[in-house]
Amino acid sequence: HASKKASNKRQRGQKSSSNVFSMFEQSQIQEFKEAFGCIDQDRDGVIKKQEMKETYAQLGKLNVKDEELEEMLNEGKGPINFTVFLTLFGEKLNGTDPEDTILAAFKLFDPNGTGFVNKDEFKRLLMNQADKFTAEEVDQAFALAPIDPSGNIDYKSLCYIITHGDEKEES
Repeated sequence: HASKKASNKRQRGQKSSSNVFSMFEQSQIQEFKEAFGCIDQDRDGVIKKQEMKETYAQLGKLNVKDEELEEMLNEGKGPINFTVFLTLFGEKLNGTDPEDTILAAFKLFDPNGTGFVNKDEFKRLLMNQADKFTAEEVDQAFALAPIDPSGNIDYKSLCYIITHGDEKEES
């Protein structure tokens, strides 16, 4: 342990958040910068409570309590500049389990909680919503998917494959 303590002393001058930029792709950092710029309305490089309140109002959430905003701002333990903003998001995003996130997304298409989504219905959604998939992209995505004879995707198994890979390891 002694050698570890010594190396920590040498690095004391570095900020613990200095590595936050390596957690994200350049394109993600750019998106966070744009989001930060939208919130930091007076362009002083720091997000304040009033700016957060206005941002929530623009998003249609008008009754955010001051305590809620202060709680969020206090997570930064000081002024919320871009590096702190990125660090807070990094902590939040790295705390999320990708499998839970993907499962939650599939559950939106499974209102009855069956654990399955219909392949044809899902294909229609993928090709007509948001980042529209091409038929080939849908077929590629379905190539991995466990689909039963009646055309239902077992999305829990699919989530596992997406997050852990396709090899079924023996334990």
